[in-house]
Amino acid sequence: MTHQGTALITGASSGIGAIYAERLARRGYDLILVARNRDRLNDLAQRITSESGRLVEVFDADLNDRASLARVENKLKEDASITLLVNNAGIGTHTALLDSDVERMTRMIELNVTALTRLTYAAVPGFVARGRGAIINISSVVSIAPEKLNGVYGASKAFVTAFSQSLHRELADKGIRVQAVLPGATATDFWAIGGLPIEHLDPAIVMSADDLVDAALIDFDRGELISIPSLHALDVWQTYENARQTLSTQLSSNVPAARYGSH
Repeated sequence: MTHQGTALITGASSGIGAIYAERLARRGYDLILVARNRDRLNDLAQRITSESGRLVEVFDADLNDRASLARVENKLKEDASITLLVNNAGIGTHTALLDSDVERMTRMIELNVTALTRLTYAAVPGFVARGRGAIINISSVVSIAPEKLNGVYGASKAFVTAFSQSLHRELADKGIRVQAVLPGATATDFWAIGGLPIEHLDPAIVMSADDLVDAALIDFDRGELISIPSLHALDVWQTYENARQTLSTQLSSNVPAARYGSH
């Protein structure tokens, strides 16, 4: 198996992050697993090493804590073996805006937006200098359908999607790959933590985390910038994206549109 370098994965102790860890190890990556729960990280690391023989480093850190976040940033800046950053750590909720605690919403923004941004800024200069690297950002389908769940959560994921699109534009010609993964409802503890156990959801809309990651990695291999594994009618996304690109050329003018009348 060809050695692919090292993948640093945040939120790696369970759910989507843990599955990325397993899959990437099988693909030839050594791993740096980042999460708060060191015991769960150790268990996962031992299992992956036993199954794949890859080197796995455990890095317990709370990305909502600036000192812990800075430690992970420094790792990304200093470890030249890192070739892939998977920004998976995040929190969410289904609670309506007016029923949500603003302090919790602030922590959500700090994790979903600020930490992801700082880790990306820490990784990219080294990737560019080495002419090699990739970033996978775990966003959400609510980034393009923010009315579906809590608006702060949707807005935070809209940032992730937009940030990924902009990064792709800036970095593609420098040999750096970027992907945003937009999961729909996925069978992880995300829902229970957010206050809505997964058992309360229609099973027809819930994908297994294994299927999600496997599909997203197929899109990664294909060079797809946006991966929406639950979307069956891909032409609908392509129509949406084409319309967005067309719209983007018409958004700035030195005069108001004709519908406003003459002035």
